[in-house]
Amino acid sequence: MDRRLLGIYIHIPFCASKCGYCDFYSLAGCDYLMPEYHEALLAHLEESAESIRNYEVDTIYFGGGTPSYYGADRIAEVLDMLKLNGNVRTDAEITVECNPDSVSRRALKLMKAEGVNRLSIGLQATDDNLLRMIGRRHTYQQAVNAIEDAREIGFDNINIDLMYGLPTQTKQDWAETLARTVGLHAEHISVYGLKLEPGTPMYREYCNSPVLPDDDEQADMYSYAAQMLNRYGYHQYEISNFCAPGFLSRHNLKYWELDDYMGFGPGAHSCIGHLRYSYIKDLKGYITGVARGTSLVDEYNNLDAMERAAEYLMLGMRTAKGISERDYRTLCQSDWRPIEKTLKIFEEKGWTVANGERWHFTVPGYLVSNQLISILLEVQASGRIENTPWLSELFDAEDRTEMPPSEEELFRELYRQTTQT
Repeated sequence: MDRRLLGIYIHIPFCASKCGYCDFYSLAGCDYLMPEYHEALLAHLEESAESIRNYEVDTIYFGGGTPSYYGADRIAEVLDMLKLNGNVRTDAEITVECNPDSVSRRALKLMKAEGVNRLSIGLQATDDNLLRMIGRRHTYQQAVNAIEDAREIGFDNINIDLMYGLPTQTKQDWAETLARTVGLHAEHISVYGLKLEPGTPMYREYCNSPVLPDDDEQADMYSYAAQMLNRYGYHQYEISNFCAPGFLSRHNLKYWELDDYMGFGPGAHSCIGHLRYSYIKDLKGYITGVARGTSLVDEYNNLDAMERAAEYLMLGMRTAKGISERDYRTLCQSDWRPIEKTLKIFEEKGWTVANGERWHFTVPGYLVSNQLISILLEVQASGRIENTPWLSELFDAEDRTEMPPSEEELFRELYRQTTQT
């Protein structure tokens, strides 16, 4: 009998310095803990070998933090452990996130020799002034050099991460970043709008600042990226992700399609069937817990049918593949009719489209996807759109638009109509 497929995520919580916008669990100035963490990580993987052997591992993803800062030698040792104790397929997609300032030709050669076949380069912007402003340690030229080195060494699957909505960034700046990035011929491009998270340096400095592009400007930047990348042959298959034909991120698809994956490292999440769990966001606690054999689990949840249905909606609607009645009934065993009725109302506004039996957002729909998904979840929970009359009033009042209101405008309108009912 064929084994089920499994993705493995390895969290590397070390950075040379923290970017001003980052709220992921990562630490700067903790290099002295790398050897202890590495020992704990290898031990944890070895302890988990029996569970991993029940699967065929078809994707491995090193994220962070900054895996390239952690070092290619340590990454190679982790891969050796997985190959020894697991069932890593020969055609597995193996991704390593790299920052241009911390990846060398030697490191690239070693990772390539160990089976790494996909790189994710954190470029973010092509303007060095913007890079300095957000706390990046590299220059645009360093990123170009890293990508050229990777090509010479034989990497033919490279993702580039970009950010828009940065302080002082204009639409012309963003257009130039996209043009330069397309010129690098990456197989995959991810674009993320800046979100100021409480507790980060950029939140303290720029929250409500007039130097930030407003919601409408961010919406324009996103729409331009979607149109421009499509024109150059990059297919949008998820809200933030675009790829050349055949270069979807197989590992990230596991998250959006509710496939099985196991995470290792502090703060890492796992999804096995209906089971969801995550480990503590505490580097020293993780190291000590592995050594002492104590529990590392921070959160644990065995999803019921309604929670599973909500996950399917939230994650499926992030993708161009979207959702379908057949999948919904098979996975969730829930009533599809109120969902379809709501999707048809969205379609009248230009926010969704049906391709055969599958529904997905349009580009304008992606811009307000958080609000639309919230509406779908409320309809799902109530079982009937008529049970949420304020939604019906909103739909009746809205005209079809090619570009919907910004997220902030839509939120204010929803709030106003809610409080009046």
